[in-house]
Amino acid sequence: MLEISVPSRGVLRLEYLVLDVNGTVALDGQLVPGVSERLDRLSSTLEPWLVSADTQGTLMSLAAPLKAKVKRLQPGDEAAQKAALVEELGAERVVAIGNGANDAAMLRRATLGIAVAGNEGLAIACLIAADVVAPNIEAALDLLLHPRRLVATLRT
Repeated sequence: MLEISVPSRGVLRLEYLVLDVNGTVALDGQLVPGVSERLDRLSSTLEPWLVSADTQGTLMSLAAPLKAKVKRLQPGDEAAQKAALVEELGAERVVAIGNGANDAAMLRRATLGIAVAGNEGLAIACLIAADVVAPNIEAALDLLLHPRRLVATLRT
């Protein structure tokens, strides 16, 4: 568990890290460099989940070397399926990271939502739903590895 005390917001008790795949941790079907090492370090405090409709057809090969659980979405209403996974895990214990319009609902439901403005871009709906915006997935994961950065951003 990762506990982060944020003045005026309270203590975030995070157990799960739900990650969109395409456009967030992977680009054109390839894992973004640096993601594997960061997820390995985070796996001692958070249980990572990769969630994807597998548009590129590479979900299982991307997930194989990672210490992460995988949720392959069924075609149709992927946004609702992502949000449902956050609810199933216990939204108050989830940090979610994504970049697309279909990630907005999961970011909104999670106790902490991080939007990533990577090479695929960042959907406005996702931006509005997020608590924090990071320039790339490496920076987003680094926020969890260095929680005082999150505190500085989230405190009011």
